[in-house]
Parts: sequence; C-alpha cells; structure tokens
Amino acid sequence: MQQLFRTRTVSHDAYRDSGLKRCLSALDLTLLGIGAIIGTGIFVLTGIAAATQAGPAVILSFVIAGFACAFAALSYAELAGSLGGCGSAYGYCYSAFGELIAWVIGWNLLLEYGMSVAAVANGWSGYFLNALQALGINLPQAITAAPTKGGLMNLPAILIILALMGMLIVGVKESARLNAIMVTVKLVTIAIFLIAASGNVNVANWSPFMPFGWFQRTADGHTVGVLAGAALVFFAYIGFDAVTTAAEEAKDPRRDLPLGILASLAICTVVYIVVAAVLTGVVSYKELNVSSPVAHALILLGHRWASGLVAVGVIAGLVTVMLVLYYGLTRIIFAMARDGLMPPFFCAINPRTQTPIKNIVFIGVVCALFAGFVPLGDLAELVNIGTLFAFVMVCIGVIVLRTTQPQMHRPFRTAWHPLIPVCGALSCGGLMTFLPAITWWRFVIWLGIGIVFYFAYSYHHSRLATTAH
Repeated sequence: MQQLFRTRTVSHDAYRDSGLKRCLSALDLTLLGIGAIIGTGIFVLTGIAAATQAGPAVILSFVIAGFACAFAALSYAELAGSLGGCGSAYGYCYSAFGELIAWVIGWNLLLEYGMSVAAVANGWSGYFLNALQALGINLPQAITAAPTKGGLMNLPAILIILALMGMLIVGVKESARLNAIMVTVKLVTIAIFLIAASGNVNVANWSPFMPFGWFQRTADGHTVGVLAGAALVFFAYIGFDAVTTAAEEAKDPRRDLPLGILASLAICTVVYIVVAAVLTGVVSYKELNVSSPVAHALILLGHRWASGLVAVGVIAGLVTVMLVLYYGLTRIIFAMARDGLMPPFFCAINPRTQTPIKNIVFIGVVCALFAGFVPLGDLAELVNIGTLFAFVMVCIGVIVLRTTQPQMHRPFRTAWHPLIPVCGALSCGGLMTFLPAITWWRFVIWLGIGIVFYFAYSYHHSRLATTAH
C-alpha cells in the first residue's frame, strides 16, 4: 500500500535539463494562456449559458467561476514556481500526494485536454464551413459530418488538427509566434464587437436579471440557475493551467510561470465580464441560444460587416485554443512517460527540433480521428469535471507541501495561506456538485479505466519502482 503513495523529492523535480528548448518569455506564456482561454467560452458558451441557465445573470456566473479560478491560479502559481516540470497538476500531485493520486490526476488531464482539442476542432469546422458558404462554396456533407450525422467524416476538423501537428513538430517558439498573431486577431475582434454593440445597450434586456434563480434541478435532471451557469462557463476559463505545461521551455520559469498564469487569467476575466454584460444588454437572453451568439447579436443590430469580422476572429480564436491545449497534452504525456507511468515512446526527444515528435504525431492522429468521426457537441461538462477535480487537488497540494516541506524554495508564495487554497478547493469542489449526474458517471468510468491501466503497466514501470530495486 505504501508504494502506491511514493512521492518524488523536490530536488528530483526542480527545473532540470530535459532536452526541451528554453525559449519562451513571460509575454509568450501570458499569450499562451490568453490563447487557450479566450475561444469557445466567449464566442459560444456565453450565449448558451445566458439563454438556458442564467439569463442576464450569466455575468454573475462568470464572476463566480472567475473567483474559483483565481483561487486555483494562485495555488498553481506557487507550485509552478517552486516545483517546475511540464506535467502541470500531475507533477505537483506527485510531490504532494504520491504516485497513485498523481496518476489519477494525469489520466484525468489526458481526457480533459484530448477531448477539448477534438471538441474545439468540431466547433472550428462549423465556423469554417459557414465562412465558405458565405463565399458561395458548399462542401458535400460526406466530408463535413461524422457518420452518425449523415456523413463519412468531418474532414476540416481532421485537417486543422494535422496542420497544428505540423506546427508543433517544427518547434514551440514558432508555435508561440503563430499563437501571438492569432491572439491579436481575436482581441481585435472582441474590441470590434464592443465598439459596434456598446452604443445599443438597452437596460430593459437585463430585466428580469435572474430568471432561473441561483440553482435548481429540472424534472429531466438538468441544472439551471446562476451557479449551474458558473459550472458551465467554467469551461471558458480552462487554459491558464496549460501555461504550467511550458515550464521546461520557459526562459525563467520561476519568475515567468506565475506571471503568465495570473496575467492571462486576469485579462480574460475582465474581457469575459464586459462581453457578457454588453451581449445580454443589446439582445434579449432568450435569443442567444445559437452557435455564434456574438456574431448573431451583431446581425440583429444590423452590423453585418462587424458580424463577418467576428466570424473571422472566431476561426482564429479557436485555432489558438486547439494549439495550446494540444501542446499542453503532449507535454503532460511527456512528463508521465519520463516518470515511467506511460511507455517511453512518448518522451523521446528529436535532437534536431528539440520536440517530442513521436508523441506529437500519435496524439495528433488520435485527436484527429475523434474530431473527424465522433460528434462531440456536449463535452463541456465532462471536460469541466476533470479540470475542477485537478484544481481541487492542486489547492490541497499547496497546503500539504507547506506542511511537509516548509523549507522548500518558493519564488511565489500564495498570500493568506491557508485561506486562499482552502477557498479554491471549496469553490471548485462546489462547482462540481452543480454538474449533472450523467457527467459524474462518465467521470467515474474514465477513472476506472485509468486505475486498471495503472496496475497493469504504470505501477510496475514507474521510475521510482525501478530505482527502488
């Protein structure tokens, strides 16, 4: 039993030379965070959450989810600055709780990141096809829909993932440059929306402000209300944790990782709240349950040119989300394989590009197959529960390491300890309780598969197990 909770020492983790190229600045890391955060959440979920769960009070949903993420982000910043490693929450839990808990968190992150990439690729494909139709180009359904939707495959979704695979193979700095360009495009897009729409805000659209109340369950098991909306729009904040997966490619990780995490989250939280306020102010929340609520609102206001620009921004925005999440997934598997919990195939570094090419290709092919052949329309809640669970464990990990390793060097220390990490664990854990029961069942089944894999392979091949012998 004791072997299941064997931990790594801090010196074992601390910023060693992994063979990956250190080339990312604090600005690069901040832009990676913004690239991952601003995407599906602001362009899609804002409208869905307003129309079906919170009404105009979706603004409060974003505030509540933002606070939960802020508490978690402060905990992430402390562990990222002191422990390092590209495994994110997986690596931190390895030092705080031991191998079995670390494996559960890592396995969880594989689902979160992998399914997020595939789901966003599906969303990107939809916007891309809409843009082609606006130009008079109509592709046959056979190559634009999954088999269960009447087609053979979603080819655009497959191709965009394969294109990003090529970018990541070339190198992380080149990928960071592409991300910076795309982030600029979508921030300009959001600015266009705010400028075009802010003059049309009608306060009457904010009444009633909370049509669904704080929280309730419907007869069919669905959850509605401000708190249910917070549990859903939490998906919009997923991404700041991806910054931590760049620890071994950051120039000065101890300083820049905490800065990148907190800066990207702060910027995106302000943007979300402002956009949600303007969106629900210019259009009745009842009209926002559409695939692109921001563009739809501009069309209703008569700003077709602005709507077209927003559509372009959405396409660019979703590319950055896929890029950063895909990148983060490859680094998490890299860290798990280096520790022996996954096959060594995943941690082989190409000496020329200084990137894990085999890892990148394998993940790209798997995600492309899911994106191309499986419709992934309702993954937000499944992804959310895994992320919230990881956030809870990171917050608790700060408390545990402050107790078990008080002398550990902490370039960034979370203030008001243990209040902040306790608030993070309680708020993220609380949001988990507002998710539907079916989401919990899927979560438990995935963890069950992971436990079987751990005892069949990882437990015996763990590097801590081999060094012990």
